[in-house]
Amino acid sequence: MHVPLVVLGGGPGGYAAAFLAADLGMEVAIVERDPRLGGTCLLRGCIPSKALLHVGRVLAEAREMEAWGIHFERPAIDVAAVRARKDKVIATLTGGLAQLAKRRNVAVIHGQARFSDSATLQVEGGDESQTLTFDHCILATGSRPARIPAFALPSSRLMDSTSALDLADIPASLLVIGGGYIGLEMGTVYAELGAQVSVVELTGGLLPGADRDLVKPLHQRLEKLFAAIHLGTKVVKIEEVTTPAGEGAIRVHFEGPGGATSREFSKVLVAVGRRPNSDGIGLEHTGVTVDAKGFVAVDDRQRTSDPRILAIGDVCGEPMLAHRASHQGKVAVESLHGEPALFAPRAIPAVVFTDPEIAWAGLTEHDAAATGRAVEISRYPWAASGRAQALGRTEGLTKLVVDPETEQVLGVGIVGAGAGELIAEGALAIEMGCSARDLAETIHPHPTLGETLAFSAENHFGLATEIYRPRSEAGTGR
Repeated sequence: MHVPLVVLGGGPGGYAAAFLAADLGMEVAIVERDPRLGGTCLLRGCIPSKALLHVGRVLAEAREMEAWGIHFERPAIDVAAVRARKDKVIATLTGGLAQLAKRRNVAVIHGQARFSDSATLQVEGGDESQTLTFDHCILATGSRPARIPAFALPSSRLMDSTSALDLADIPASLLVIGGGYIGLEMGTVYAELGAQVSVVELTGGLLPGADRDLVKPLHQRLEKLFAAIHLGTKVVKIEEVTTPAGEGAIRVHFEGPGGATSREFSKVLVAVGRRPNSDGIGLEHTGVTVDAKGFVAVDDRQRTSDPRILAIGDVCGEPMLAHRASHQGKVAVESLHGEPALFAPRAIPAVVFTDPEIAWAGLTEHDAAATGRAVEISRYPWAASGRAQALGRTEGLTKLVVDPETEQVLGVGIVGAGAGELIAEGALAIEMGCSARDLAETIHPHPTLGETLAFSAENHFGLATEIYRPRSEAGTGR
């Protein structure tokens, strides 16, 4: 079988690329090892985790209403029903993708593919095997949870992000190894559903690499939600044991600021990052270059060092984000179609869907300091926002990173309820080269959380209505 364009991987980058190619009149096929389209994001990541986080947020809101004198009975949680609803969301979306592929005449081939050479894939699916030749291939194989050999315990009590989303049960106690976004999101889900959750992080802070101004309100809230947060602490050993009460557990041995210690947990979630799916697919039989971390090298048109093969998404580097993969997929197809397409965004927004959410786009204050770039910082605390006060969510903050000479907005950071929705305006402002004055003079609806972007811009000039900032301090970050 010969297809002019093959997309290897049916995740958000892969199906976006295939569907655009079909819309442009190209003959295309998707090869996907899973029986369903959607990839990690839809099947084992973004969508199911956000569905469960929504459940957790509703439970949290019920508690928060006590401050208004409204008291709900303790909710009864039917874990099987929650799991079924989550699976229904996935089924609806995957079914929709299958219909879209059919309507666009995109062939979908299910099976495990391996390159025989730069123009041939051998696809193994069940009892069938077929050889597929192509003119071009877009590699969109994504990533998988990273595994630490020392934690390779053959036990159902040890989970990765995939098995955690299966929601087999709600353990009495859960240790999350890794204070990154995956660990904190899943920790939030299990804590809201009733588990006693602890987090251990090797570095000195949660969400390493994220802006500390944004992490601080989240850390403070998680200290109340979680049983414990252990920073600067290393897990040196885990073992399955039986407690004196005759129950199964995992004993975890720590080394931290207080010395060596150990504790038992009902379950442990290992969330220490992800690694690209570039191995085991025969890339060594092609001209594709793979670096020491397993990432495929590409140029700004998504072309690899093999003229027949392009690559998009997690397999070709950080940040591992679904929306980055989708955008790169479209660039790759447009490149093949002869369009002057480049992947050169000024900002790729990132969101941590905890409570509160954290979102940022563009240059961060930390990155500016690390590179010696002069910037001005403006912060707008949500305590001054009428909408935040009405919602009882005043822990938020909207932050701008501004060029001191041109007043161009270089970065936006937000922590607070709905930050993941609000960051879109910040990303657009950066992409369009807006100045802080552009944001300040754009009339925003009131009262909303979105207007905090305009207010932060006004604060840059020392002119914010709801807070007082002497003009002498404008742009200093104070």
